[in-house]
Amino acid sequence: MSIDPIKVSERIEDEYRSYLRSSFPIADATLNRDFDRQLQGEFPLTRGPLLEATPPYENGASVRDLVERGVLSQGFLEFSEEALPLDRPLYLHQEEALLRAADGRNLLIATGTGSGKTECFLLPIVDALLREKEAGTLNQPGVRAMLLYPMNALANDQLKRLRVLLKDFPEITFGRYTGETRQTTKKAEQDFRSRYPGVKRLENELISRDEINEGPPKIL
Repeated sequence: MSIDPIKVSERIEDEYRSYLRSSFPIADATLNRDFDRQLQGEFPLTRGPLLEATPPYENGASVRDLVERGVLSQGFLEFSEEALPLDRPLYLHQEEALLRAADGRNLLIATGTGSGKTECFLLPIVDALLREKEAGTLNQPGVRAMLLYPMNALANDQLKRLRVLLKDFPEITFGRYTGETRQTTKKAEQDFRSRYPGVKRLENELISRDEINEGPPKIL
């Protein structure tokens, strides 16, 4: 697979602009236009792209391989290609993490940037939830997994991934509870539309404190 560094850097800039707009909403229309003009103009958001050659990570088994071996739930076969490519090889350290998690062992993942650390803990969480679905216990109340991040931006980035991954699994609820989470659903929906214009809210994403307090999500 080839990567166009120019297009990738442009996409990163676009996503950063979107983050700045959603994280710092300005009520005053004039100031908001000036702010947007600066973002779209020559204000230097990034430098580069700067390219660094790094050796590739060693490939391991695919998700489908691990399902066939009984390491992961059969429920993974229900994922769309967009949400989770079943036949794409995982990195070897991802496979090893999944094998250890399946054995009930604790994990510490220490590897480079862009090496897929999130999958090392997120896929075992989803596996446990899918097995609960098969056993008929997923409807029992209670948080099953808590993801902690030192910055709201990291938590928000994880939300985007969960929306793609769990869009076809309404039984698996998830929600963000940070200082940015609105109390009421009405205000939270207004904030959601402002942050993510054109994005349809999933029924399994809890977006307000009231919703989360009333029925805690499976992934918090």
